[in-house]
Amino acid sequence: MMETLLPILAAAVRSGTPILYATLGEILTEKAGVMNLGLEGIMLMGALSGFAASLSTGSPWLGLAAAFGVGACLGLIHAFLSVTMGSNQVVCGLAMTMFGGGASALAGRGYIGMTTPGIGPCDIPLLSKLPIAGRMFFSQDVMVYASYALAVFLMFFLHRTRPGMNLRAVGDNPKAADAMGLPVARIRYLYTIIGAGLVALGGAYMSIVYNKFWAEGMTAGRGWIAVAMVIFAIWNPLQAMLGAYLFGGVEAFQLRLQAAGASVPAPLLMMLPYLMTILVLLFISIGKGRKVSLSAPSALGIPFYREERE
Repeated sequence: MMETLLPILAAAVRSGTPILYATLGEILTEKAGVMNLGLEGIMLMGALSGFAASLSTGSPWLGLAAAFGVGACLGLIHAFLSVTMGSNQVVCGLAMTMFGGGASALAGRGYIGMTTPGIGPCDIPLLSKLPIAGRMFFSQDVMVYASYALAVFLMFFLHRTRPGMNLRAVGDNPKAADAMGLPVARIRYLYTIIGAGLVALGGAYMSIVYNKFWAEGMTAGRGWIAVAMVIFAIWNPLQAMLGAYLFGGVEAFQLRLQAAGASVPAPLLMMLPYLMTILVLLFISIGKGRKVSLSAPSALGIPFYREERE
């Protein structure tokens, strides 16, 4: 039984890693008071740019760096529209998703069918020998290990450092933060750019590490799942890991069922991860609605104009 379950658990971590990167990036962005619903498009652009750079240079690390750079540029555009221009952030995010989907499909036509060596698994000595947890968490690739460290670091950063507290202040009460002398626009720009870069890394993980090839629309809605995971995690980086791996586990389970030739229609099995996400959000809205509302940044999605300061 355990020999059957362990591969699914290990696959759950791998499958959930791109969602984790995207979720952590969106948490940073939303903590600054900026809502970015363009995650799906940014992930697709990150997947394509990362794969193309990795293929042309022969280095997956340069591919990941290129993906982060492309994501940061898209984040800069979103920050300009949302922070400087005061545009509707929902509309800007949806436009980013449509742009990323169309641009990646057009520019990626020449890469369909190609593969890249990517990044392979790397066991951590001693820890990989632990029962269950060793194979699940410590027999993965470097990007998975980096996601562990990133989630822990962001948790510490947001709650135990002055820059993190400044970030939260800007997202909760930008007028008060401005009165304290904090550069609200600069902080929102910075974390929107960094957040989008992390989202693009999630897309690049899929094309460079997870699948090692490019396919049109390969993120398959994971950007939207990441938006939902932010709410599930209540803007907590460590809880984001739980949400990402929960989705990854359902996806890994349905893939295993398909491989085993289960007599369940394939479209129904493919629907399971997204159905799980809907159920999780429904549970949150019923059982944790007040807690979610208290945890959300108070100024999320609200433009700030310095001249309005009283």
